[in-house]
Amino acid sequence: MTVARTVLEHAHVVQHDGVVARPLHFAGGRVADSSPYDIRVDLRDHLILPGLINAHDHLQLNAVPPLVHTKPFSSSYAWIETFASHFDDPDVAAAIAVPSAIRHWHGGLKNLLAGATTVAHHDPRHAVLDDDAFPVGLLQRFGWAHSLGLGECRDGGPPRYGPAVKESFAATPRQQPWIIHLAEGTDSGARSELSRLDQMGCLADNTVLVHGIGLSRLDVAQVVDRGAAVVWCPSSNLGMFGITLAPRVLFQARRLSLGTDSRLTGSRDLLAELAVAKTHSDLSARELLRLVTTDASGVLRLPLAGGLAMGQTADCVIVRADAEPFGSLIGRARSDLRAVVRRGVPVIADPDFADWFSQCGVETVSVTLDGAPKLMRRSVVPPQVADLEPGLILG
Repeated sequence: MTVARTVLEHAHVVQHDGVVARPLHFAGGRVADSSPYDIRVDLRDHLILPGLINAHDHLQLNAVPPLVHTKPFSSSYAWIETFASHFDDPDVAAAIAVPSAIRHWHGGLKNLLAGATTVAHHDPRHAVLDDDAFPVGLLQRFGWAHSLGLGECRDGGPPRYGPAVKESFAATPRQQPWIIHLAEGTDSGARSELSRLDQMGCLADNTVLVHGIGLSRLDVAQVVDRGAAVVWCPSSNLGMFGITLAPRVLFQARRLSLGTDSRLTGSRDLLAELAVAKTHSDLSARELLRLVTTDASGVLRLPLAGGLAMGQTADCVIVRADAEPFGSLIGRARSDLRAVVRRGVPVIADPDFADWFSQCGVETVSVTLDGAPKLMRRSVVPPQVADLEPGLILG
């Protein structure tokens, strides 16, 4: 693969702060100045948007069948207890039996297909995530615990899952985010979790709370006052609990980002999540774009992601021009994306971009995505991974 100097011409570049008709130059995997180029791509009548940031996923769980239930759960801990019996389901057992490396890769592929080029994976780090061909970029420098219920050490014993809460927080440098599921439910336990976290000394300006539907108005004010942040996962919240948080106050403070969770409880992908977020909030299309680009970059401390300014990573999504540029991804099917670009090189695109792949020295494979023909970089879609993704057919 050649990391060539490339210019994307005649398109409109769309970021939350405006729409500008300008050429976009890539060099060395970054957005560059107007230096000489080797590859020219004519994108008249197209829009170029930054690669999206999915602020919360569990990559290895995206092929596990969801738990069917008839009434809302009171908390994530009640869901966990109920899910334990779900392991007896043959389909669940078969999904979990797939090698972990393949399941993690599938989670990355799921995100890539929807234009999410950077993902925060909230679980132990698997070695496959360091493969140079892994489909997406990942949050690298951060600390985490799963939740208070699973991460508190009791009676001198180890946590039930993941790092111990207090120890993990203390070990995380303050310039890096520290991530934990919190207030994921509607019962009194969920509503008390922010206070408990604060008493433990783990609420600070690098704390990132996932879900937060049990936060009261006073709790939200405290989160903002401390400089902490929340990752909003409305599909997962609505599916598990029947409600989700009101995002406006956190959004106005730029202390909010959007995540899908895994398909085990959440939406299919970030495109679907954007549509749900629009339906269940008063955020405009322009504000939603900010949520999955610059605001996510700020919350997760990823200065090179979420934008197309000089020096940022050359990740972008290309679509045909729309009457409302800021909403051009909302309600869009993933098959509608003309191209997804990682580090200045196309990874999946419509067949008429074949020359672009060729000029970059990228070996491709023909695929069908939700009925639409596409070309994909062969290295990102191993057959055993493609088999896990509904709607994706090799050949």
